[in-house]
Order: sequence, then C-alpha cells, then structure tokens
Amino acid sequence: MRDVYTVESENERIAAWRAGHRYDPTDRGSWWRPWLDRVVEAVSRGVEMRRARVVSEPLSEYLRYCHSKAFTNVAAGEQLRWLPRRSASDLALPGNDFWLFDEQTVLFNHFDGEGRPTSLEITTDPRTVEMCQRAFEAVWERGIDHEKYEPR
Repeated sequence: MRDVYTVESENERIAAWRAGHRYDPTDRGSWWRPWLDRVVEAVSRGVEMRRARVVSEPLSEYLRYCHSKAFTNVAAGEQLRWLPRRSASDLALPGNDFWLFDEQTVLFNHFDGEGRPTSLEITTDPRTVEMCQRAFEAVWERGIDHEKYEPR
C-alpha cells in the first residue's frame, strides 16, 4: 500500500532501470531469482499466491520500476492486481502492508517515513486475520489484473 519502498538490495537494479535496462521476457535466466523459485514451488503444491497493490497515480518511480518487472512474478505463478488508490476510498484497509498466510496468520510490515523497513509484526488474532481477509478480498475484487493494468 506504499508508493515508495527503500530497499537497499534493489538500489543497483533501480539504477539500471533508470538507465534504460529492462528484463527480457524471453531470457528467463537473466531475471529468475530465489523468490521466484519459492513461488513456483508453492504454486506447484497448489498454493494460491495473490498479490494486490493499492497505488497512487501517477505511479511513483519505484512503482513504475516494480510494474516493469512484475511480469516475472506472474510468470512464476503469482496472481497480481493493481488498484488505483482513488478506487479504494470507501474500503476499510489496515494501516500497514501485510501478508496473509493460510487464512490464519497475518504478517504486518512496518516502515519509516522514508519507506525503509523497521520491523515485522505477526499475529494470529482471529479478529485481525478476518479484518485483513475482508480488506484483501475487497481490494482484489476491484483490482485490475496485471496484464490489463496500464500505469498512469
């Protein structure tokens, strides 16, 4: 749900993207990485992996970068949707990014004002899990499939 993430491990890739580098969809070896192996393994076991991004438009530079390489996540088996923030005004959303696991556990990611990760919070509180499930499903229902989303 953030428009900017400051992830030190991405600095070189973002700099290359700024300079014009784009991943070649036909050269999987040049962009395949450990996370995508994990996605393939999970999906092959029948796990459904869905990612929804609530974004401001026009997209921040960071999210334009993410969009340009998101086809790699889709190729690995993730389902991805984008929801412009203006279409989420009437949705009750958690205050932090989160991952929902097996409808039982929520991991919240906490960031500082510059988008740097500060901590993680894990909960199995049924009320919190249910709230996150409802929020995610509402975003998912309105979201635009990655293949159809045209960033502004």
